[in-house]
Amino acid sequence: MTDYLVYDVFTATAFGGNPLAVFPDASTLPDDLLQKIAREFNFSETAFVYPPDDPVHTARVRIFTPTTEVPFAGHPLIGTALALHDLGRGDDMVLELGIGPIPCSVRKGLARFTTTAPLTIDAHPGLAEVAACTGLLPGQIRTDRHLPIQAGVGLTFVMVELNDTAALSAAHPVTEAFRTAAALWPAGMDFATFLYVRDGAQVHARMFAPLDNIPEDPATGSACAALGAFLSQLEGQSLTLLINQGADMGRLSHIQVETELSDGLCAAIHVSGRAVRMMEGRLTL
Repeated sequence: MTDYLVYDVFTATAFGGNPLAVFPDASTLPDDLLQKIAREFNFSETAFVYPPDDPVHTARVRIFTPTTEVPFAGHPLIGTALALHDLGRGDDMVLELGIGPIPCSVRKGLARFTTTAPLTIDAHPGLAEVAACTGLLPGQIRTDRHLPIQAGVGLTFVMVELNDTAALSAAHPVTEAFRTAAALWPAGMDFATFLYVRDGAQVHARMFAPLDNIPEDPATGSACAALGAFLSQLEGQSLTLLINQGADMGRLSHIQVETELSDGLCAAIHVSGRAVRMMEGRLTL
């Protein structure tokens, strides 16, 4: 039997944010069951914690969506850091992920992680295909600042700026269009698409990944990190973004992203958020 915890992440309120299952000690679980366990929970991600490969670090973390293992994700990092902190693992830790070690800290209930993974740009998907995926008209996509771009900092997303919050609320995932687009532009998750509207530091966002069994995600820290890195390099300055996501799902999330620019490149991305413990239980396999 293996204990697990469930946290709502990127929220200070129960039933908000993005649910996460955390197994604080997954060392006895067979590898071939991890994906099945994640599918059973059917959250956006499930985190499995192991002893670190490097003894100076705190732990090694494997992250699974309902369909695949991913090397990096934001809300599992925030939720796992807070879970380990609640279990007495200290205020500062280094968690080993598929993209390398990630320093994390917890201060007065606020968790923060920092990644120095470089921004990678995979493709510039077509405007018509992106609109079809999101149930929008091409004219509802804002293009004066940038065209849709497929990029990431460890996990790839299609980042799309919209004209206004009305377009953001009207968007919805069209699965067959996602299948077509994913075949045209394969990278990372299956054309996972991050829509946003920005007013200065304030950002309203939604994320669709129906081919990964995530029709909509209430909070996507890895996409928010990618957006921060991309906009920082696009504008040539360090940025602070206050991102609200999940409002249209009734699961409002608050994600803070801070970037550090050096020689025109994003040298570091800091992502912060809170989480609420919702459940604890025991896997009886």
